[in-house]
Amino acid sequence: MEITNAQRAEVLVKALPYIQKYTGKVVVIKYGGNAMINEELKGAVMGDLALLSLIGVKIVLVHGGGPEISETMKKMGKESVFVDGLRVTDRETAEIVQMVLSGKINKSLVNLLNNADCRAIGLSGADDGLIEAVQKDPRLGYVGEITKVNPQIIHDLLDKGYLPVISTVGYDKAGNIYNINADTAAARIAGALKAEALFTMTDIAGILRDKDDPASLIHKIYVSDAPALMREGIISGGMIPKVDCCVEAIRRGVKRVFIIDGRVPHSILIEALTDEGIGTMFL
Repeated sequence: MEITNAQRAEVLVKALPYIQKYTGKVVVIKYGGNAMINEELKGAVMGDLALLSLIGVKIVLVHGGGPEISETMKKMGKESVFVDGLRVTDRETAEIVQMVLSGKINKSLVNLLNNADCRAIGLSGADDGLIEAVQKDPRLGYVGEITKVNPQIIHDLLDKGYLPVISTVGYDKAGNIYNINADTAAARIAGALKAEALFTMTDIAGILRDKDDPASLIHKIYVSDAPALMREGIISGGMIPKVDCCVEAIRRGVKRVFIIDGRVPHSILIEALTDEGIGTMFL
């Protein structure tokens, strides 16, 4: 169906209040995992972020890349082992994580953003001591627990008009590399920046009352409601740590947090710039 100029104008007029709400504000986007696999969709997502940046939203992109890490390890003859959903990370695996996240994935995202006329620059947790970490659990090896986020380098880049793209690799004073969960890192970075919003792009529609019924999407959850939803089993399995990160971000000063389906074209624009929204919002 052809869209007329009048319809385009109406879309822009309806989006204006939302543009005004976010212009000049810091918005953190967590992007990774299965939402990154489709290359065409990845390019579209970067185009959406470039658009938001061009209208004055201060975007910070935090990414993971678990599937690509697993694929690279397989090519190198190493088996991926998980405990409680976290990758067991020996020293060699930590170096692979750093290579894949901070090298391959980070630079490919920066390149896509630059090609969309967005001034993007890549960072890792080592840059200016951005993400300090310690060992989370000896059983997991070099899986890190964040002890401190130092956001000054992010502020400096945002003030100069750059879009920071951050790979979730942490470091300690001894120079050890730590594999950091991307949801956790995004929540802590958003909290340190006192962001207006955190958008977590994943491969599900949001929180469903009935996991088999997309129409049962819960559009709004207050953090005080989350424990009851977990007890009822509405929030369960792999969603529990994601929701814990959403709650953590709110408690650290982020105004609103969204879980949205990164597989839906332009999902970030639909959630940020329309009345309807597309995912679950935490307040």
